[in-house]
Amino acid sequence: MTEPSPHVTTERLDSVMVVHLDDGKANALSATMIAAISTALDEAEADDTIGAVVLHGRPGRFCAGFDLSVMRGGDFAAVATLVSDGGELVRRLYGSSVPIVAASTGHALAAGALILLGCDVRVGADIDCKIGLNEVAIGMVLPAWAITIAQERLSRRHIQLAVATAQVTDGAGAVQAGFLDVVVPEAEVLPAAIEKATELAALNGRAYAGTVLALRGPVLDRMAAQVTADREAGATPTV
Repeated sequence: MTEPSPHVTTERLDSVMVVHLDDGKANALSATMIAAISTALDEAEADDTIGAVVLHGRPGRFCAGFDLSVMRGGDFAAVATLVSDGGELVRRLYGSSVPIVAASTGHALAAGALILLGCDVRVGADIDCKIGLNEVAIGMVLPAWAITIAQERLSRRHIQLAVATAQVTDGAGAVQAGFLDVVVPEAEVLPAAIEKATELAALNGRAYAGTVLALRGPVLDRMAAQVTADREAGATPTV
């Protein structure tokens, strides 16, 4: 097991890399955590013997959103940078040359829910937890890149409720909305995610990467342009 940062560790299980996220608290998406996840992805994509990645949360919490110490700190430039970095991470997950499986161990709100939307397969815990995009409920507007990935991944029957009215749901409801693909008993989340990642790792890597670019290329390009526009505008972030 290696340690890209104190809050992010990686573990190799045959052809699968497991990326464990654990800050001991809410698993907030900080600049440090974003950089550490990106470093793990660099390693996975550069190693031909790694066929898939699992993103695994801590007990009860997958990711509770962006780092509140930054979001509420009053430094608009710092907030803009963090949100744009988060957008780049979600885009990178969605466009990764290796399949990404989320092992969602509980709460996944705001940026945490967006990370789920960036993963290929999402395995969640069948527990009482909160999953969704709660920005409107707390007086914020999602950035354009977040709207794009939400439109791409969420169920058409649920997207208005999930985005415009900030409906937050539990694990089972998150499957219906499109944040998760399946829920399993809490103790089985990581084993089930690893099993699925092992299946995906058996795919032809070159064919997978090429198909992802062909299938998702327009969305990835749109997200890249939207993140760039946010950085250049220097506007107050909205997540």
